[in-house]
Amino acid sequence: MAKVTFDNTNNQFFRSLRLSVEAYFKERGLSKTGGWKLYHKALVLFPLGIGLYTVLLLDLLPAFPALLACGLLGCVISSLGFNVMHDACHGSYSNKKWVNNVMGLTMNVLGGNAFFWKQKHNIIHHTYTNIEGLDDDIAQSKWLRQSPSQAWMKVHRYQHVYLTLAYGLSLMHWVAFRDFVKYFTGRVHNTPLPPMDFAEHLTFWISKAFYYFVYIIFPIMVLGPLPWLAGYVTMNFVAGVVLSYTFQLAHAVEGPEFESVGDEDRVIGTEWAIHQLRTTANFAPRNRFVNWFVGGLNYQVEHHLFPRISHIHYPALSAIVQEHCRRFGVPYHSFPTVSSAIASHVRTMKRLGQGVTQLSYVTTNAGRPVLATAE
Repeated sequence: MAKVTFDNTNNQFFRSLRLSVEAYFKERGLSKTGGWKLYHKALVLFPLGIGLYTVLLLDLLPAFPALLACGLLGCVISSLGFNVMHDACHGSYSNKKWVNNVMGLTMNVLGGNAFFWKQKHNIIHHTYTNIEGLDDDIAQSKWLRQSPSQAWMKVHRYQHVYLTLAYGLSLMHWVAFRDFVKYFTGRVHNTPLPPMDFAEHLTFWISKAFYYFVYIIFPIMVLGPLPWLAGYVTMNFVAGVVLSYTFQLAHAVEGPEFESVGDEDRVIGTEWAIHQLRTTANFAPRNRFVNWFVGGLNYQVEHHLFPRISHIHYPALSAIVQEHCRRFGVPYHSFPTVSSAIASHVRTMKRLGQGVTQLSYVTTNAGRPVLATAE
């Protein structure tokens, strides 16, 4: 695989932005980590998840309310990933490394693997955002065409129709298949993983055994196979939809650009920070519930620029970022609501499903880019 680098020789934008952000924290005497504004989320979400799990195993609810509880558990699992695991794996949950490492293992408890996530997400995705051939986030399945440079198949014509179904199945596919592919191949998409030491190998197998016992074997023993299957699929389907849409609304919408890498080394003709702004979007920035639930991932622009700063600071930092974007003439993509971002994502996936090799946009009166050929 060819190497991709960025032209950081004239990084005046990010240098100025970083100085302003540093001044913001220094003047207010704030820590860049989460603090109690973040810790309280774990105190809410962990007991809520354990409580729902216990109620379901005790078989205290009729069938339909039990399925609703399973769906709610899927939402809680997603929110734990957004609010606890995500910050911890980025090193922004606490200023103590061991706390971040421990809380990052929330990923393992929920079925994934923190070691793989840090390579796939922190390093690959955050460095090579929306670059086909490197960014694993736009290479989730051959059934989804998520970039204009990806190969087209006839089934992609309907991907905007089966999109939610695919997202709903994604978490189960991840837990049962994708992690094992990474483990045995030693790769994330086209990128080799660093070697795993003995502790990481042990953690992988112990956490997988824990997951299969807690989420599959024990519930089957207590409830029987059919009630377990209905609850397990419901929980994971809801979690998969919530997780997938949240992350896809940041990059696969109208406005953000796509790049690709072939067989030759390539230099992206801009600094890394500007590439992040050109390939990333926010959504529902003024919705306090959304911001709380998704752990600030509706402020993906700020997160991609400052991934080691806790998400609780992103609403304040957004004003600084927007001011710098205006001053330097850099795009700042943002959708006012969740529904507008989802509609844009569906339109984008529909166009990609038609086999286009380039997405072209026009600018609306509101200043937001939309697909030039959108219906």
